[in-house]
Amino acid sequence: MSDPASPPLPALDTTSGRRRFLRASGALAASAGAAPGLLLAQPAPIKVGVLLPLTGAVAYPGQQSREGVMLALDDINGGGGIKSMGGARIEALVADAQSQPQVGAAEVDKLNEAGVCAIVGPYASAIAFATTQAAARHNIACVLDQAVADQITARGLKNVFRFGPSYEMAVRTGINNFHILNTVAGKPVKTVVVVHEESLFGTGTATTIARDLPALGYEVLEVIKHANPTRDFNNIALRIKARNPDVVMQANYLNEFALLLRTLRQQGVRPKAMYSIFGGGGSNPKVAKELGEAAEGVLDCNHWFNPKDKRGPALRARAEKKGLTFTHELLMGYNATMLLADAIERARSTRREAIVDALAASTWADHFMPYGPTRFVNGQNQGAQPIVTQIQKGDVRVVLPNTYAEAEPVFPSRVG
Repeated sequence: MSDPASPPLPALDTTSGRRRFLRASGALAASAGAAPGLLLAQPAPIKVGVLLPLTGAVAYPGQQSREGVMLALDDINGGGGIKSMGGARIEALVADAQSQPQVGAAEVDKLNEAGVCAIVGPYASAIAFATTQAAARHNIACVLDQAVADQITARGLKNVFRFGPSYEMAVRTGINNFHILNTVAGKPVKTVVVVHEESLFGTGTATTIARDLPALGYEVLEVIKHANPTRDFNNIALRIKARNPDVVMQANYLNEFALLLRTLRQQGVRPKAMYSIFGGGGSNPKVAKELGEAAEGVLDCNHWFNPKDKRGPALRARAEKKGLTFTHELLMGYNATMLLADAIERARSTRREAIVDALAASTWADHFMPYGPTRFVNGQNQGAQPIVTQIQKGDVRVVLPNTYAEAEPVFPSRVG
């Protein structure tokens, strides 16, 4: 019961009270909404340089490598980013080396200023020789997508890591497999002409081939160098015809590789086999389809995936769905990027020295190449190896070694 002597209570201001409640509840709602946003805020992207020749003489393989890098980034970022860094996404800062070493070196300095923690690329050996040196000044890790010249890793640079084999490794494997093929076939091949492009890659590979073949009983009749690019192989084809070798071995890029095959066919030059080591078109499905009989039977010791691992064919299917040709450049760009992502994951940092250390200690095995786990010595993956493919019925098939073979080799193959 109320006290009748007490003054009446003031009337309740329901309007102002409702306003205060709405303001208070709105503020609470805003703060509650902000908390999840703060918890789920994405960490800063991880900047990685993608330095490749996207224009100029070797633009096509550079562009193919870039496609491989981007497919890898789709998988990395789509799979949750770098988990040890809160799901940070990798952001590609793409730079064009323009197929020129000095331009590539200048682009490294720009990427340094942009704050990249590492660089993938730059495909070509001559460019890599310059870019890795420039990157060493900034302690930026360089994961080579190809760039096979041994000189790149022979300088003792601590920031350079090549996932695939060097040309010394490829020539050793390539010549050994070539000798096996010839021996099994009854040794029908005795003489060789070597044709190569003029840069560090082609010259180094051809010199090593010519040095090592005679020890196995083969006569190198001539080593022919050509410019890159070359748009007319008629004179070189005539030189080959005059020498009449059992085998022509090539070490060059796609356009020149394909043009020489066409020219040899047009001039009726029919060696017993075409066997390339790091041939620019020897394991290219587009060459296999477009050149038809001129390419049938071509053997190539090169980068290629393990066909018995379903991830390789799956990546090929993805690339072709995008309208791309699945080439070894795309394949190696993909794997180089995945290797770098594994190192960043383990480094738990974008500090350049941490990434260099993580790469140096890498034992990455989650790939679909014919390799074991990575083991870097002076920047070279010791477990890397090329495998031998052959163009058969308009497509590329692995024929050696037997562990990875999906088809029997045809040797000699009478290409031309």
